[in-house]
Amino acid sequence: MSAMNLLCLPYSGASAMVYSRWRRKLPAWLQVRPVELPGRGARLGEPLQTDMQALARQLAAEQRMAANAPYALLGHSLGALLAFELAHELQALGCPAPRALFACGTAAPTRREDYDGKNWREPKTDAELINELRELNGTPEEVLANAELMSLTLPILRHDFLLCGRYAYRQRLALQCPLHVLGGEADRASEEQLLAWRKETSGEFSLELFPGGHFFIHEHEDRVLAAVAASLEPYRLSA
Repeated sequence: MSAMNLLCLPYSGASAMVYSRWRRKLPAWLQVRPVELPGRGARLGEPLQTDMQALARQLAAEQRMAANAPYALLGHSLGALLAFELAHELQALGCPAPRALFACGTAAPTRREDYDGKNWREPKTDAELINELRELNGTPEEVLANAELMSLTLPILRHDFLLCGRYAYRQRLALQCPLHVLGGEADRASEEQLLAWRKETSGEFSLELFPGGHFFIHEHEDRVLAAVAASLEPYRLSA
């Protein structure tokens, strides 16, 4: 195998290009393919989604060709849930299973009800969203204070939180691919909530915790990328 596609799903409020610099850090046989969601980045003119299943189905149709080559899925926070749903939707289209699914920084699909103790099923005010960003400690205060920038970001963020808040878990046959969960030691998701991902696959499962909070994937980027590459290396060598 000359290359493997790594389809990366962004987290709340982020453009897919948050993963673009990974291209320079991962080995050449791993082709980073950031998946842009409707309503942001190059797809800014498209309507934002609040239905996870519908969005996953749309993305599966768009990524079908990429998934016919060897591929893996990775998502952080909202992106982890979306990557999980995308794996099921690609399977429903008859695509091969991913070589692995990497779920980063969020509770398992069956443990959403007690994840953060907040009701995200209804739209939140700008102040509530900014407070949430502040609590997650991933957005500089000068950005939060920039009214023009926030006016562009908050509508996307509001829809993304509705995507998570209205997410409904559906019982299906477990995935068969390896499922690797990455978490931050100081993040909201408890170890028990992260371990609950285990029931979503009949394949290999692993959990690795990193120092830091919700944005450990950036705080410890090199370690995260080394873990991803090491997990996928056997598939490169055996091909």
